[in-house]
Amino acid sequence: MNLELQGIVDTMAARVGRPALIEDRRHRVVVYSEQNGTMDDVRRSSILRRHTTPEVVSWLRGFGILKARVPVRTPACPELDLLPRLCVPIVHQDRLLGYVWFIDDGGMTDADIDVVRRATGDLSLALYRENLLGELASQREAEAARTLLSDNPLTREEMVKSLLGDGVVTADGPATAIVAQLVPARGQVLDEDAGIALEQALVATRRWLGVRDALHLLRHDQGVLLVRGGQVAGRPSAEAAAGYLREGLRNAIGDLPEVARVVVGVGAPRPRLADAIHSYDEAVQSARVGVRLPALGPTISWTDLGIYRMLSQMEGRHLDVATVHPGLRRLLDDEANQALLETLEAYLDLAGNAHATAERLRLHRTTLYYRLHRVEQLAETDLKDGNERLCLHLALKLARLTGDYRPSA
Repeated sequence: MNLELQGIVDTMAARVGRPALIEDRRHRVVVYSEQNGTMDDVRRSSILRRHTTPEVVSWLRGFGILKARVPVRTPACPELDLLPRLCVPIVHQDRLLGYVWFIDDGGMTDADIDVVRRATGDLSLALYRENLLGELASQREAEAARTLLSDNPLTREEMVKSLLGDGVVTADGPATAIVAQLVPARGQVLDEDAGIALEQALVATRRWLGVRDALHLLRHDQGVLLVRGGQVAGRPSAEAAAGYLREGLRNAIGDLPEVARVVVGVGAPRPRLADAIHSYDEAVQSARVGVRLPALGPTISWTDLGIYRMLSQMEGRHLDVATVHPGLRRLLDDEANQALLETLEAYLDLAGNAHATAERLRLHRTTLYYRLHRVEQLAETDLKDGNERLCLHLALKLARLTGDYRPSA
């Protein structure tokens, strides 16, 4: 416990006659006074868990507390069992460090608020020093995660030994990488608020997993989790961790208009923590494919990517649709051929089964055969030729990945 912060908060709470709670800028509870007044479930949960839930954070941020430099009143929210609050930002040299929170039904006077505002000067210095210590620890863990993703295997081995020796991780063993990618809205640029939301979700997921069973790293618009442990009874799987991270992010970015969506990629597990870099490479590629192909869903596992495992690794090698099948390029160049392309893709996805294709597309068999015949004519191909079908199928999937082909469904 920081005795300096505790003393300031206790004195401030006594002067205004109501309990106070201090959070850092990531909504982690730092210190609180004696809670002898009205309390809701949100305050009780925050004290017990030492952090505020993503749903409540999203609600509160909707009232502009991230950018506020003066006190902000937030209304009650019965759905979250949240009473009205007064939020006083704690700022040091125009840098937001945290918040003072009071549960308040309107009884706090301007004089009370002035008392709190004057106390935030001392609070900002004390919290700044506290943050420096916390940031040093976070920087050491971030450096450890970066080292585990380096190209040098000997360096990675030494880092694992160091992490084990310092008790940062519980044991070596199977490890899986998870990458969360924020996708900016059209014409938008991700700012610091998006990074804060991303790190908040990463930290919350680590707490859920067990802080010594994962490491996290923030890289611009990308968050990385290295999750230790395999399919052990009672321990969440990497897929469960990915889902928890994704939901936490969705709540955290709910009030950030610059973020369009979140994509989470999951690599295949590796037998040792020192080998997690290979899982990380797969998670990055999975997330990239998910960004380009929203139809695949918000969470993409490397093991489920199918042909996109190969195609994603061909990026930058000058492989294009015309190289794989010149005839398909001609179809893609005319928007009038969209129905033909969608019919061809369904037919190839179903291994050339005309009956199943007609059912999936709800087409009369005669219409299906007509469309396939037009494909053969325009692409100068023969769908009875296995090599031609293979090349067409690969070219279609590549066109999806490059954005040349965007099916309507």
